[in-house]
Amino acid sequence: MKLVWNSAFALLVLTGALLGLSLPFGKVATANGVPPIIWAFLISFGAGAILLAALLVTGNRLKLTGHNLRYFFIAAAISYAIPNLLMFSLIPHVGAGYAGIMYTLSPVATLVLSLLLGVRRPNLLGIAGIAVGFVGAVMVALTRGEADRPADIFWVILGLVLPLFLACGNIYRTYDWPKGSGPIELAAGCHLAAALMLLIGAVGIGAAGAFGELAKLPVLSLAQVVTASAMFVFFFRLQDVGGPVYLSQIGYVAAAIGLVSGTVFLGEHYQWLTWLGALIITIGVVMTTKAQAKNGR
Repeated sequence: MKLVWNSAFALLVLTGALLGLSLPFGKVATANGVPPIIWAFLISFGAGAILLAALLVTGNRLKLTGHNLRYFFIAAAISYAIPNLLMFSLIPHVGAGYAGIMYTLSPVATLVLSLLLGVRRPNLLGIAGIAVGFVGAVMVALTRGEADRPADIFWVILGLVLPLFLACGNIYRTYDWPKGSGPIELAAGCHLAAALMLLIGAVGIGAAGAFGELAKLPVLSLAQVVTASAMFVFFFRLQDVGGPVYLSQIGYVAAAIGLVSGTVFLGEHYQWLTWLGALIITIGVVMTTKAQAKNGR
């Protein structure tokens, strides 16, 4: 476990895989009548509650300083509440695999912001890897979802908003990371803040009555909470070890998981261009991983 905790590559694969599982989980949930905002709330509240309990059991506490509270709510909004709401709104229209591809566009936006702000710049191999991954992502995006039901252009455009929020979140979490705070503490605080935002939003749009739909999917709901809790611990550790640009590569892994699980378990069908794009994305991940290793030496 110590080896995984200190390895950017291991953390990347593990975090991306756990994130990718949320895509098919979300598709099944929304197909069974759970509104996207309620499913997004479940993830943040469940993960936040479990992580807070783990924090307290280990003798630590959630520090509610002005800096920490600012970090919790800003990071929650741009990293979790809005992106998850967008993601689970997209899935019923474009498929779990295709929705996951939107994650792959965040590294490019993250790279641009990192260069502008001077936050841990990647070397030339890293930039090349991101460029290769982006080419693959564009190939997949042009297919507009499942082969037998191309998505309306509105949902494709809406999906393009997702990586912008993810990129801003990647940069902000590194830039404003509270000194002396660990990954479990920050993950718990951010997700509890996101849960509060989503709860207020659900009440505001009249969706609060749909919380009862979760009781109809107890196993799936529990699996989502456990998966999300584990993922966010590794997510914040990867943020600390790898930096924002490397962290953004989890989208490539998550997209691959979403494509495979959507095809094998949910009956989704994608064009050959989609799979070719996924292969090119994988090559980009390998290149950026090697670049990260060189930066670490």
